[in-house]
Amino acid sequence: MFAGFYKTYFSQFPNFGVTIDVYVHLHAFIATIWIFMLIAQPVLILNKKYLIHRRIGKLSFVVFPLLILSFIPRMITMSQAEDSWIIFYPLADCILLILFYSLAIYNRKTPTKHMRYMIAMAIVFLGPTIGRIGPHLLGWNDVLTQFIQYTITFLILLTLIIYDKFNNKEYKPYLIATIGFIVHMCVFYIIFVYY
Repeated sequence: MFAGFYKTYFSQFPNFGVTIDVYVHLHAFIATIWIFMLIAQPVLILNKKYLIHRRIGKLSFVVFPLLILSFIPRMITMSQAEDSWIIFYPLADCILLILFYSLAIYNRKTPTKHMRYMIAMAIVFLGPTIGRIGPHLLGWNDVLTQFIQYTITFLILLTLIIYDKFNNKEYKPYLIATIGFIVHMCVFYIIFVYY
């Protein structure tokens, strides 16, 4: 994520450009907290720190809505731009994040499902990361970048499905995640390729 956001955010520290306003800083701060929470939770489970895991889980009831709300100012700005269709990126990602988080919370008492929906949620963050590494560091256009992002996403999900299926584990959450990303991909190609 640092590599993805280096050129557009971190490299500007401490003299940020005019496009980096207080809302961008707020989004970066909340998203960073969320990423650390996503990393910490499985580590806590591995170390049998279940009470701390549950407390951080309850904290997510505050942090996650703030994360979603932090997207809104940027989406408003994007909707008023000449190339307003780029609002697809944060809007589509927010829909997937809300879907996977809701399913994870709904299944919080079924750890096998809960964990897999949280993994699916973490995969959503590949979008903004690869979406910046591609054009800003590697010179790829948007369509190529998105194609590579989808390829990586589907390879991860396919690997997880195959692993769980061969080990007789709960793989259906990954199937639901795959369907979500397929819809994401179809809408992207309709807007950016066929439109």
